[in-house]
Amino acid sequence: MLELDLSADIQALRVTYGDIREVVDVDALRSDIARLSEEAGAPDLWDDTERAQKVTSALSHRQSALARIEGIGSRLDDLEVLVDLANEMGDEDSAIEARAELAALTEIINQLEVQTLLDGEYDDRSAIITIRSGAGGDDATDFAEMLMRMYLRWAEQHKYPVKVMDTSYAEGAGIKSATFEIDAPYAFGTLSVEAGTHRLARISPFGSADKRQTSFAAVEVIPLMEEATEVDIPEGDIRVDVFRSSGPGGQSVNTTDSAVRITHLPTGIVVSMQNEKSQIQNRAAAMRVLQTRLLLLQKEEEAAKKKELAGNITASWGDQMRSYFLYGQQLVKDLRTGHESGNPAAVFDGDLDGFISAGIRWRKRKEED
Repeated sequence: MLELDLSADIQALRVTYGDIREVVDVDALRSDIARLSEEAGAPDLWDDTERAQKVTSALSHRQSALARIEGIGSRLDDLEVLVDLANEMGDEDSAIEARAELAALTEIINQLEVQTLLDGEYDDRSAIITIRSGAGGDDATDFAEMLMRMYLRWAEQHKYPVKVMDTSYAEGAGIKSATFEIDAPYAFGTLSVEAGTHRLARISPFGSADKRQTSFAAVEVIPLMEEATEVDIPEGDIRVDVFRSSGPGGQSVNTTDSAVRITHLPTGIVVSMQNEKSQIQNRAAAMRVLQTRLLLLQKEEEAAKKKELAGNITASWGDQMRSYFLYGQQLVKDLRTGHESGNPAAVFDGDLDGFISAGIRWRKRKEED
């Protein structure tokens, strides 16, 4: 007779689930949804397009968060029913299904538990990711494109909307740089642990000597800030260049000079945008990103000064935070957390949750030290 006992495992998940609901504050979430729903239903909402977009985006984010949390509770209830059914009927197929659902819920709840650690000032915002190729020639630009695809696949698997804002293609393989937005609650807090220098070691497909090639790419993650009004940028501090948007190999995809590149002269920060159809829209988007970067730079400088005054100038994030080995041992290893995977192909296909969870926990421990 079949005796499937998952009660202890399910109870453990319920305890963690209860803690998560308390931290998230489901009642406050429902209150926010009610308030935003009322605002979204106002007949004059779209008289102010910018405000309307903020209201509807905030409402969508909170509804998604609530649906995810409530959905987990329903699945836990259904799992208990499934276990009872398997035992009553002696159905091995139902037992297999119950074990699989237990594993799936364990993973989901663990991920949600990690998200409760995201309590930084901007952690709940969407993310803007910029990837830049570094040393390594064609291998580096190819690596940068591999990383871009990795994050896009990760977002796709989580059903997060993505908007590619700018791409600069290399003359040979891959990309020089790319900037894209992942529009999801806590995308910045989640992906900010991916920021840093990534290193790839492999037998180069671009050389004839069959020698190992090491190349690098930098990943920058900043929060999407609709209004970075805390930073005032004088017109004399920027240089604005306009050009035609282009695709791979320099092929024009726009017959007007709508793409915009803004250079902040005092810092050397450069922001390019070519996703929007008009020069005005691209300039506005580029200015918003520039303001965000300057605001974060200002906060980083303030934090560094405080550390210096306290006698602690050790940087939290160093170079080569992760290495990808595509020869011999076939390994991806995070040098901060020690988390690793022996399946680089899966990692480059978006299997990043293990690395991200380990990074968030590592960062939280560092903050508490």
